[in-house]
Amino acid sequence: MAKFDAAERGRKAEELFTEGYNCAQSVFCAYAEECGLELGTAAKIASTFGGGMGRMREVCGAVTGALMVMGLLRGYDDPKEQDSKAALYEQVQEFGRRFREANGSIICRELLAAAEADASAGGAPEARTAAYYHARPCARLVRSGAELLAQMLNEE
Repeated sequence: MAKFDAAERGRKAEELFTEGYNCAQSVFCAYAEECGLELGTAAKIASTFGGGMGRMREVCGAVTGALMVMGLLRGYDDPKEQDSKAALYEQVQEFGRRFREANGSIICRELLAAAEADASAGGAPEARTAAYYHARPCARLVRSGAELLAQMLNEE
């Protein structure tokens, strides 16, 4: 498999976020081509995971987007493949460890609260204004998630 340029994937994810895609879409769509998906299809698949899963502020979308890529590129499809399942879950846990180490948490509300941004759950998505981008760590988080994913994929 071809090596991934971590910096380029990070830039692409951040660019997608600033275009208006949610955190999960931004990371997932940065790898859409390698996953065999058109951008629109990838965006639809990841659309429910923004805001920590539909603005519930649970697992950060940058993490879920990365894990969806990992599933498509390294996942298993035979439910009896216990070794494959165990190996994949180990990779998922390692990604979570690295993301947590780099960013402080994998939980959306904790990441937002640490940045003193609005971490309240529910409601309609906020308008993407300059103030929105200034107050939130999300652009940095999607960059981090896409870069960490590239690094892990390159290790295998």
